[in-house]
Amino acid sequence: MLAKPYSPGEEVLLAGPSRAGLLMERILAIPEAEVSALLAAVLVGFSARHHDFEMILERHHELVAHHVAPFVNLSRDRRLLIGAYFTHEYSVEAAALFNPSIVFAPDQSGLESGEKRFVMSLRAVGEGHLSSIEFRSGRIGPGRALSFDPLSPRLVGGRRTEPAHYDKGLFSAKLGELGAANDIARVVLDPLPDAFTHAELEASLAALEEHGPPSRAIWFETVKIIRVLATSNYITSFPVESALSERVIFPAGPNETRGMEDARFVRFVDDRGNQKFYATYTAYDGFEILPQLIETDDFRSFTISTLNGAAAQNKGMALFPRPIEGKYVMLSRKDRENLHVATSSSVRFWNDVTELYRPTRPWELLQIGNCGSPLETEAGWLVLTHGAGPLRRYALGALLLDLRDPCKVIGRLSEPLLEPDEAERDGYVPNVVYSCGGLIHEGTLVLPYGFSDSGIGVATISLSTLLEELLASGR
Repeated sequence: MLAKPYSPGEEVLLAGPSRAGLLMERILAIPEAEVSALLAAVLVGFSARHHDFEMILERHHELVAHHVAPFVNLSRDRRLLIGAYFTHEYSVEAAALFNPSIVFAPDQSGLESGEKRFVMSLRAVGEGHLSSIEFRSGRIGPGRALSFDPLSPRLVGGRRTEPAHYDKGLFSAKLGELGAANDIARVVLDPLPDAFTHAELEASLAALEEHGPPSRAIWFETVKIIRVLATSNYITSFPVESALSERVIFPAGPNETRGMEDARFVRFVDDRGNQKFYATYTAYDGFEILPQLIETDDFRSFTISTLNGAAAQNKGMALFPRPIEGKYVMLSRKDRENLHVATSSSVRFWNDVTELYRPTRPWELLQIGNCGSPLETEAGWLVLTHGAGPLRRYALGALLLDLRDPCKVIGRLSEPLLEPDEAERDGYVPNVVYSCGGLIHEGTLVLPYGFSDSGIGVATISLSTLLEELLASGR
C-alpha cells in the first residue's frame, strides 16, 4: 500500500467553494477537544502500514494548506488530521504484477565466489489500470542458483523535485516536436540562459502575461505545452534507509497520469568506463503514449526526462549497454510493427533510425518488439524479442546482431525461445509471455518474464546452446 495524496476534486460547486475547500471547512469546524482523539484512532489504524506515517500526513497537509485562511494557527494534531482526510491508500499490485527487467546491482561487495547481486524492476498495476514501477533484489550464482531478498511489508513513495536546470536547446527542440515552436515560445525562451531553472522559466512566463500576449488562444495553448514539458522532467528520490523493494516510482508527470509502463533497465558503461543505469519506459496519459527516460546511479534517486526526435516514438525503446563507434545506440519500434535501430550523439535525442527486422515467423506476424536491451556476447549482440501471433498469443524469440554493425542481423531463431505453458496461459491478459530484459551470468542467459500479466517466472538457458542455434538458423 502507498499512502498517496487524495483530493475530492477541485471543481467549483454552484459557483461556490471547491469540494476540497468545503471538506477543509468541515475539518476546521471539529472542536479542538475531539481532534486529538480522532487523530489517535487514525494513527493506531494506519501507522504500522507506512514508514514515517506522521511525516506523510504533515506533507499532505502542506499540499492543501492554501485552503486555510492566512494567519490561522493550527495545532499539530489538527494539521495531521487534515493530512489524513487528504490521504488515501493505493494498492499498487491490486490488478497485476509482470514484465520484469534485470540488471546487476551497483554494489557487488561482500559476496561469495560466483555470486552477483541483481536488481529487478517490475510493472505493477493497481486500481484504474494505473501502472507504476517496483523493484526486487537478490543474488545469482554460483551457477544457475537464484534467490530473492525478503520483502518488506511496507512501500515508500518517492519525493518529486524539479531538476537543477533545463537545457534550452533540448527544451526548444521538444517544443518544436510538440508543435509549439512559435513566436510566443521564443519570447519566453530567448531571455533565458542556456541552462535555466524552473523559477526562471516561470518568471519569463509571468513577464509574457504581464505585457499581454498577441493572441489569447495561441498564448494559452503554448503556455500549457511549455508547462507540461517542464513538469515532465523531474527527479524522484527515496529515503536512504528505505529498502529497494519498498521503493515505488509512481507516475508524477503529466504525460504519465495513467501510468509508467514496461521499464527496460540497462547498466550502461561509457567509453571512459563510467557506469550509469538507464531505463526507457512508456508514459501514458490515457490518450497518447510517449517513450521517456530514467537515469540513476544508485536506485535511490531517479531522474525522469523526455526523449526527443523522430525515432523516439511508440513503445519498446531499449538502449544498448555501451557506445558503438562513439555513439549511443537504441532499439526502437517506431512504427508499432517492426524493429529499428537508432543512433545518436545524445542519449535524449534520437533522429537517425534504420529498419532492422520485420516479423517473418508465424508466431510473430502480428507485430514484433524487443525484450529489453541487447546483451553483448563474443558472437554478437543478443536481442531477445517478443512476437504476437494467432489469437494475439505472445512468444519470445531471439536475434543475433553484428557487434560492429548492429544494423546487420547474423542469426535468428526459427522457433520461439519461450512460449506460455498451460499453467501460464490464464490471467489478466491471457496467452502472453513478455520480458523487459535479461542478463548473462557465468555462461547462462537469465531471463525473467511475465506471464499473462498475472505473475513472473525466471527461465535459464546455456548461452552457448542458444548462440549455436541462432547461428545455425542463419540470417
